[in-house]
Amino acid sequence: MVEHLTSDYELRERVEEVLDAVRPSLQAHGGDVNLIDVTPEKIARVELTGACGGCPMASITLKLGIERVLAEEVPELAGVEAVNVEPGDWPEFE
Repeated sequence: MVEHLTSDYELRERVEEVLDAVRPSLQAHGGDVNLIDVTPEKIARVELTGACGGCPMASITLKLGIERVLAEEVPELAGVEAVNVEPGDWPEFE
């Protein structure tokens, strides 16, 4: 069981590292992203804050920015979900 917890912790740490790399771009536009959780199903739950939280383009930022980079850098993730952005017609996580 400890091995499973270590792996969950490591996955969360890797997601945080990737978000740290994405943050400067978001912060340059008055926004940010916070990792809320990584679920047992390996879904990263994030919250867009600042200008990104209320931006009409938030779903595009999530899909083409945050989710794309996470998919490349942390392929173990099954997806990304923003707790404060309506999904609309998002394409499936690849």
